[in-house]
Amino acid sequence: MFKFTASEVRDLIIAFIIISLCFAIVNGGRDVNAILSILPIVMVGVGAGFILHELGHKFVSMKYGYWAEFKLWPQGLIFALITSFFGFVFAAPGAVYTYANYMTDEINGKISIAGPVVNIALALIFLGIATAVYPSALYSETYALVFIICAVGYSINSFLAVFNLLPIGNLDGSKVMAWNFGIWVVTIAIAGILTLMSMTIGVQNIVRLIIGM
Repeated sequence: MFKFTASEVRDLIIAFIIISLCFAIVNGGRDVNAILSILPIVMVGVGAGFILHELGHKFVSMKYGYWAEFKLWPQGLIFALITSFFGFVFAAPGAVYTYANYMTDEINGKISIAGPVVNIALALIFLGIATAVYPSALYSETYALVFIICAVGYSINSFLAVFNLLPIGNLDGSKVMAWNFGIWVVTIAIAGILTLMSMTIGVQNIVRLIIGM
């Protein structure tokens, strides 16, 4: 059963708002109106991607009997905000800290991979919904909005997955690699392909290829 402290809930909300703003800046440029317009759309993808990513770490940690708590990293939030004005987001607003006297590389790796796997799953779910609504989106503003939300959700979650799997610093990738190199390669390859397709082909063209339009 999940248990949250008041400070943990506060940190999650702050990180969620700032990271959402960062991705809105990347997509809206320096146009304030564009940023405000896309912010609610971005918040769906970031909300699902960021919150569930961290809860994935927390769930697996607690499954192994450890206490786990998300803590904000103010410097990481500031850096994310700065990088967003240069067209990308270094998304490191904080992390779930697992408290344990001793932890094997295997358990640490499984806890670490949970977050990126959640992002990969969400990216595929968003893509699936986008594919399902696309034909109707051509004629309905409501479905068109759902498609846009899902397209952004796919792009953000695929990026979050590949970013967190980078084997640098304290990111998840370093811990997964230390546990099982093969699993790390497969996971980052999947996340990388999803991200590359989003950046090069575009979600609309991916969907058109899937449904044969």
